[in-house]
Amino acid sequence: MATAETTASKPAESEPLAADLLAWYDEHARTMPWRIGPAHTKAGHRPDPYHIWLCEVMAQQTQLGTVVDYFEKFTARWPDFNSLAAAGTDEVLAAWAGLGYYSRARNLKRCAQIVACEHDGRLPHDVDALRALPGIGEYTAAAIAAIAFDAPVAVVDGNVERVIARLHAIDEPLPGARARIRSYVTDMLDPVRPGDFAQAMMDLGATVCRPKAPMCLICPIRADCAGFARGDPETFPIKAAKKPKPTRRGAAFVAVNARGEVFLRRRPEKGMLGGMMEPPTSDWSARADGETGIAAAPFDAAWRAAGEVRHTFTHFHLELSVHAGRVSGDGAGDGRWVARANLPAAGLPTLMKKVVEAALPGTFPDQAKASK
Repeated sequence: MATAETTASKPAESEPLAADLLAWYDEHARTMPWRIGPAHTKAGHRPDPYHIWLCEVMAQQTQLGTVVDYFEKFTARWPDFNSLAAAGTDEVLAAWAGLGYYSRARNLKRCAQIVACEHDGRLPHDVDALRALPGIGEYTAAAIAAIAFDAPVAVVDGNVERVIARLHAIDEPLPGARARIRSYVTDMLDPVRPGDFAQAMMDLGATVCRPKAPMCLICPIRADCAGFARGDPETFPIKAAKKPKPTRRGAAFVAVNARGEVFLRRRPEKGMLGGMMEPPTSDWSARADGETGIAAAPFDAAWRAAGEVRHTFTHFHLELSVHAGRVSGDGAGDGRWVARANLPAAGLPTLMKKVVEAALPGTFPDQAKASK
């Protein structure tokens, strides 16, 4: 979990370091669709807060390369808080499908509604006010405040943790070292260009101070880097040993009627993949297995085994035994029948695309390999 801290004053010795970093950023800043570039921010212009909020929420637990496509589709369809607030929840969930962590999509919609209704369509500038909004935690509030509003707050994501851990050769393992890292970032923060400083730190970690094979010879702050001086920057940050992920099991049932339509139902709002559409599955969770056999089927059908899919969540692996079946009528319970050709637009999460592909090959060909 990343953190933020307001800086009251910046020690004089941090000024050259921040200046070197910002000079590098002015020349090497990554081009992102939500950024306006350092030249514009130096001239007093600010990026659209809606864009910064949207990209930061999307980037939680998601690679930026994946975020770009979703960001461009979202902003083309919903260009501001008011338009997103007016959108249907199902529309937003469908557009989010594939990004994972679907509670983010529900919080995104709720946050847009609050901003539209209670803040006249404008994000508040204050970190505490931002944190009071759905889906905005400590890191996201700091990032929005710094980048969108140039607030003098320290922004610490995984990239920044790595830069600081190497810069100071911090030998305390994460997550215990995070308070110390936050303190270093606070001391180093440039109060004149805090938004650019935050993005410069992120860019440095993403493109130069990489997890593997850091490009130290082109790093603008290598002269001050203790990890570089030691000759072992990749040693840092030191991470506590991870516990092995458990594997949970369950079953999924892909039913097809006489018209070739597939039965889908909505998952409960709370829990994994909350509120998303799915072919029926047994009652699996992060903490417990579900039934894996045909006895767990939600209704009678000519079920047959259709293979197995594997999917990895943050804290566990999931293996689902897939069963395909044909039914003669439409009395399949609470749900709806969807034409096979319309399944790509049904907003199925990645796991459920894998399930459908196992039962009906060719429906989601991009998921065929991912299910193995």
